[in-house]
Amino acid sequence: MGWKHIQTIALDGINPIGLAAAGDGFWVSDGDHNRVVRIDATGKLIKVIDSLDRPMHIAENGGQLVIPQYGNDEVIRFREKTTLRANPETILISLLDSLDAPAGADINQNEIAIADFYNNRVHYGNEANEWIIFGKKGGAAGEFNYPTDVQITQDAIWVADAYNNRLQKFSKDGQHQLTVGEGLKMNAVTGVYVSGRQVFATDFENDRVLVFGLDGTFEQELKKDISKPTDMIVKEGKLVIANYKSSSLSTYSWSILPELSEEKPEVHPYDIHEEVNLKDYKVGQ
Repeated sequence: MGWKHIQTIALDGINPIGLAAAGDGFWVSDGDHNRVVRIDATGKLIKVIDSLDRPMHIAENGGQLVIPQYGNDEVIRFREKTTLRANPETILISLLDSLDAPAGADINQNEIAIADFYNNRVHYGNEANEWIIFGKKGGAAGEFNYPTDVQITQDAIWVADAYNNRLQKFSKDGQHQLTVGEGLKMNAVTGVYVSGRQVFATDFENDRVLVFGLDGTFEQELKKDISKPTDMIVKEGKLVIANYKSSSLSTYSWSILPELSEEKPEVHPYDIHEEVNLKDYKVGQ
């Protein structure tokens, strides 16, 4: 079994960076246009949250949308109108320390994690404002070279360590547990997503998504209709990948792939990034 491409949906005028579930569709962060939009399953625009400052990797949980703003160093919670709330509600998340270009955030009930891009660290806390901060700049285990995305699971925090070209897994007290993807020639790991049995990494510069088991074992390379991928999500059994360059969403289904046992990850030459400035998130362009 493996993931097989079934459909690509064009996003008119949207340059997707982050993805989150939204009913039968998705929330999409469109940092180039300083907004987050809600679309249906066909890509039709339903709602716009504008006047943001380069929103990046977003997350949704229980009707709350968490939006990191790369441009103004803030992270906000957004709640839509409901029968109990006449107007949308926006709450600024208060942290122990200041952020420098938050690039990704995740929420899991009362837990929040934030990728603090230029500070090379991760903030993790809960509703009671009990926060920890871990990480520093470097290439050793537990260190970062511009963390770009995070995801909270039941027992861990996963981090897209963009320019160390890898994923890292941490315990919830900030202890390094696992490094994933080293040796596979990834170049700019901008997004991470963890399902019940797999871990997905966007390989931005190489136009592919790599799939791993939860133990870090490489399983599959996805390239069909993928162009500068930034994020992905598994929703209703389908894997949906955001393509920044082609302004589209690529959908994959879990299918029988007789040829999968013969597939191997391709080797891609790449340049080592030194001090990379992603203020405009136009890596490779």
